[in-house]
Amino acid sequence: METLPTDWLSLLILTFVLGMKHGFDADHLATIDGLTRYNAHRQPRLARYCGTLFSLGHGAVVMAIALGVSALAGQWEVPEWFGVLGAVISIAFLVALGSLNLAAVLRAGPDQLVQPVGLKGRLLGSLRQVSHPALIALVGALFALSFDTLSQAAFFALTASQFGGWQHALLLAMLFMLGMLLTDGINGLWIARLIARADQVALIASRVMGLVVSGVSLLVAAFGAAKLLSPAVDAWSEGKELVFGFLLVAIIALSFLAALRLTRRPVAV
Repeated sequence: METLPTDWLSLLILTFVLGMKHGFDADHLATIDGLTRYNAHRQPRLARYCGTLFSLGHGAVVMAIALGVSALAGQWEVPEWFGVLGAVISIAFLVALGSLNLAAVLRAGPDQLVQPVGLKGRLLGSLRQVSHPALIALVGALFALSFDTLSQAAFFALTASQFGGWQHALLLAMLFMLGMLLTDGINGLWIARLIARADQVALIASRVMGLVVSGVSLLVAAFGAAKLLSPAVDAWSEGKELVFGFLLVAIIALSFLAALRLTRRPVAV
């Protein structure tokens, strides 16, 4: 779990950046990939917006949780173990997702697009195969019902309560959703483009993103573990949350743009 700044403007910026980072979560990418592929031939126009609809449903739950927690903020004090447990669960998930996506890249055949691998999406079963905007948003809402998302939304609300009432918590939740909406929406469009091309360039682009998602997941997990195990690392990183957030999103975004540029190249004959 992130340590949020006490300055309101920095908190607003960091919350938006965290939303963007959350949108690049491997579970999000894998589920949006599945929804987009399912609709690519059935409803091509809808397929392009699967990421956006997924993110709207997810963000609606985050806002509802933030409002609920902000209403109870004066009656509930966060236990000390809450942050540690959240960090441990987050690290475990990141290691698992990073390892699974690295294996997916290495296992993919030379003529196969690399598909992101997720953990939560497998629990939804046939719900990942829907072709109605409301049902796609529902899948995103169900994704928000996890310890990681719930704890993050609650933490935003409790931090916002230091600056005022429920309005501040709602604003933070909306910024988080907008950041997530940006990355998930672009991801859905990009996957639709890859499926439409399915040529050698698209194969390379899918591998680029697969390796980046895997590498970033494992890197963030390693840094989180170092902060938990070393007071010196934890002290050094104090107050640098915004810098780390921007750096992480920049790495993923640049890799994403490189992969997107590849998909625009004509295939050599």
